[in-house]
Amino acid sequence: MLKPKARWKIQEQDDNKVESLVNELGVDVLVAQLLINRGIDTPEAAKTFLNSEEMTYHDPYLLSGMKEAITRINEAITNQEKILIFGDYDADGVSSTSVMIYTLKELGAIFDYYIPNRFTEGYGPNEPALRRAKEEGYTLVVTVDTGISAVHEANVAREIGLDFIVTDHHEAPPTLPDAYAIVNPKKPGCTYPFKGLAGVGVAFKVAQALLGRIPKELLDIVVIGTIADLVPLVDENRLMAKEGLRALQSTSKPGLRALMKVCGVGQDALNGDHVGFGIGPRINAAGRLDSADPAVELMITNDPSEAEHLAAEIDALNKQRQSIVNAITEEAVEIVETTYPPSENDVLIIAKTGWNAGVIGIVASRLVERFYRPTIVLSIDEEKGLAKGSARSIEGFDMFSELSKSRDILPHFGGHPMAAGLTMKEADLDLLRERLNEQAKEVLTEEDFKPLTKIDLATSVDHISLSVIKQLEALAPFGVSNPTPKVMIENVHIDQMRRIGSEANHLKVSFAQNGASLDGIGFHLGHLHDEISQTAKLSAIGTLSINEWNGHVKPQMMLEDLAVNEWQLFDWRSIQQKRLDDRLLEIPVEKRIIISFQEESANQLGLHCEDIGKAEEVFRATGLFEDKYVILLDAPNTRDELRRLFTGQGTPSRVYTIFHQQEDSFFTTNPNRDQFKWFYAFLLKRKTFDLKKHGLDLAKHKGWSKHTIDFMSQVFLELGFVTIDNGILALSDSPEKKGLDESKSYLRKQEQAKIENQFVYSSYEELKQWFNRVILPTEIDERQTKETV
Repeated sequence: MLKPKARWKIQEQDDNKVESLVNELGVDVLVAQLLINRGIDTPEAAKTFLNSEEMTYHDPYLLSGMKEAITRINEAITNQEKILIFGDYDADGVSSTSVMIYTLKELGAIFDYYIPNRFTEGYGPNEPALRRAKEEGYTLVVTVDTGISAVHEANVAREIGLDFIVTDHHEAPPTLPDAYAIVNPKKPGCTYPFKGLAGVGVAFKVAQALLGRIPKELLDIVVIGTIADLVPLVDENRLMAKEGLRALQSTSKPGLRALMKVCGVGQDALNGDHVGFGIGPRINAAGRLDSADPAVELMITNDPSEAEHLAAEIDALNKQRQSIVNAITEEAVEIVETTYPPSENDVLIIAKTGWNAGVIGIVASRLVERFYRPTIVLSIDEEKGLAKGSARSIEGFDMFSELSKSRDILPHFGGHPMAAGLTMKEADLDLLRERLNEQAKEVLTEEDFKPLTKIDLATSVDHISLSVIKQLEALAPFGVSNPTPKVMIENVHIDQMRRIGSEANHLKVSFAQNGASLDGIGFHLGHLHDEISQTAKLSAIGTLSINEWNGHVKPQMMLEDLAVNEWQLFDWRSIQQKRLDDRLLEIPVEKRIIISFQEESANQLGLHCEDIGKAEEVFRATGLFEDKYVILLDAPNTRDELRRLFTGQGTPSRVYTIFHQQEDSFFTTNPNRDQFKWFYAFLLKRKTFDLKKHGLDLAKHKGWSKHTIDFMSQVFLELGFVTIDNGILALSDSPEKKGLDESKSYLRKQEQAKIENQFVYSSYEELKQWFNRVILPTEIDERQTKETV
């Protein structure tokens, strides 16, 4: 058995709806199932989703506050007023700022942009920056991707005569800023048909309204903020992402071309992952470690030389960011394990002085991946007595909602159900920790703390083809609310399995089912090679892709998680003795049960494990093997002894057979009855025989081993046929008639031969069948009954 890393939850679909989509659209059943999983369950909706040409952009004026905002911005442009774009320092904020720069530049506005420093100013508009803008002659501030919580700042702006327009997409707080206009699809009362826009999406709608057309030339920027901010890639976001990827692929903007170059992204193979895992993190790195200005300048520059310089600078910042994240994560993990163990904390709140506030959101995500608990990581400013942090959550715990219950100690926070940012007093950390842990107990169950993987499609190897994969790819771009489809194949035979990579840390598996095969690649899953028997039926989940190599094109599966749903037998009978100790120590102590039948076996094998148990100890227990790894060091004394060992002990997850023997009867003669008969007749003639002097000569004369002579002599002694005194064998007078099977040595020899034949030298399949009959007798009986019927 191999347990998966997460709970696998297979999504179910209405068969009638699946059939309807298959018939109406002519798509494969897997495509129909996936569309239904995405909430697209009518032929009409599916046609629109699959054919982006039929999708349209919504009227920007459907956004509440848009008319007032556009009127004021146009007035400022006409009157040559100074406009300040106030942005945010993440990829969405940088993209939003860049969209507004291109738009205002085209309209001939007098403007500049401002992005606050994460470390000296914090998130969002702030009073000093607004007062400075007023002093520098600005009369209008337009926020992008920020401002919905800036209640105080809006009051300051009104007080100093600075018009303040908010364009944002974050959740609206109970009290809205008293701004000149607020454009946010999530603003209470806003009837815009799509609420899931990113900040850059809202900025794009403002640009659309200002220009009086759809500014498709900006979609190469819009796609970066949309994908990087993890907004749902459905409805209008899907259209912007799909058209944006095409635009980015052929962009002429020097900054974006230079950025893709340092990311190693080829313009002919661009997809959402390239943005989400390559471009986005680099844009974010600038604002995480220093100022976000270089990222904006990269997006708007027309100078190829400057673009290359800025791209290299941002790439270097990203490498530095990765190093800092790794160091902080290591410290955070140690704090969790020593001070706030997950067994006692349903919510993890970890804080430390000096941590880089720009990367703690990534650290929080790392901790969620490791411990699967809602997590908040904060950096403490001891001088101000403040803690600034980022929160990440798990399924079932709405972080924004739960934090909202502590607004009395959270003067500044905002976010979404799965993520949030906050600033609070350091002195209130323990109180927040106590509250959130109590709240978690009310909404989360024990099952919720096991990672959950939602599986879109369950299929068979023979159903996976190039045609099916290409049809599935029509649902791209993938992202939030339209994730890359996860596919499961269940209880499939392994054709081949091996480690790959320079460090042998990756896994390659060839699956076989119904006459078809499929290659699977599992990056960083190489360690599972030794946990999967080659004969096991393997279940796997992953994503499908097309592998093109050396002129060959075929489907492949990128493996994410593996499971074996039956007990497994690992045959270690031929493992080198010098490697055995290391291999045993690799098996978790809490899972393994090492059993020896003979006292001297552990020493003979040179083992250092301190938890080797004796078979007789197991006989006195029950249920000992359930879900454990049973390691059999040596061969039993009798077959029944091994059978009794597994009786009433439950089903082990794995059995490892070593079956070491001190003496191997296979390589010693096991004399037959004719040999015994000849030897007895020989003794009848001689009456006495000196085993020490003449035993070896007799063995050579007959072509036997000395062991054969000694063994037969011992059997005759036990039967009372002879006496042995100082090596002199003498025939007994009138011995009682007995059969060979009345000798303990003879019986032991025959049993040892049978044990070796059944356990030591049998094939893997024969050994597996024997253990199956012992471990799963009920299942075997039921199967045989069904086959008979």
